[in-house]
Amino acid sequence: MSFGQGEPSWGPGGTQTPDWAALADESAARNRRKRWLLIGGGVLATAAIGAIVATAVISTNKNNSNNSGKNASELPSPSDLPNDTAEPEPSFSSVAPPPPPDPKDYISDAKKDRAPITVDAFFPGKKLTMGNRVYVKGATQQTKNCAATTKGALGSILVNNGCDQVVRATYSKDGVAVTVGLAVFRTEAQAKKAARQASGSIATLSGAGVLAFCPPGSVCRRTANSYGRYAYFAISGYTNGKNVTTADKNAYATGDDLTNFTFRQIRHRGELQASAAATAQTG
Repeated sequence: MSFGQGEPSWGPGGTQTPDWAALADESAARNRRKRWLLIGGGVLATAAIGAIVATAVISTNKNNSNNSGKNASELPSPSDLPNDTAEPEPSFSSVAPPPPPDPKDYISDAKKDRAPITVDAFFPGKKLTMGNRVYVKGATQQTKNCAATTKGALGSILVNNGCDQVVRATYSKDGVAVTVGLAVFRTEAQAKKAARQASGSIATLSGAGVLAFCPPGSVCRRTANSYGRYAYFAISGYTNGKNVTTADKNAYATGDDLTNFTFRQIRHRGELQASAAATAQTG
């Protein structure tokens, strides 16, 4: 009996008993061949990947070398690069805005002071509240006969300085009364001069609930001031004919409240006209 190639050989003596040692050697040899084939395949795959990476690196270096050889004019300049992240800068007008109008300008000259001149424009309402003091408004008057509203030398002073008209109003509280006379001039210079030259006084104006006060021979408090083209004069005293002394706080407080109020009204007149002018400019 013969055995083909690849078939197991049997041991000596033909006993049909397999040679287990030989079979084990052949099996070990086959396993070694398979293991070397796997190892060899892995090495080849690794070598192939390395070759691809090396090729890519060489290509990249070649491109960089080509760029480095270019002239500076051939390369993109910083201005050619996109700059989408830059925020737009704010723009400002080179023309400076006009300065806001000065309120005093509008009550210093008749050419600008165009608002109506009335009693209510300067002395509105029936009462005047200054802090916790409330004054009741009495008689009022508006006239172009400036001299007729005065006592002593004040009449001629007003006329000589170009007085246009006088507005008067009387207020009273707790037996003390005060008359304020607002003299209107064309310019600030005229009003200042009249106030500086003041002599005599504005005449008291009684009636409309206010008794006569400051009769001839009595002592009353007199003041003179100006602001813009307006000069304002005040006379305050007791309605019972009592003389005013420097210790009479009530008489002084009444006169101060009314002159302060008159000043504020003149200033407010300028503010209103300046505001209207500013609105017209921006419009």
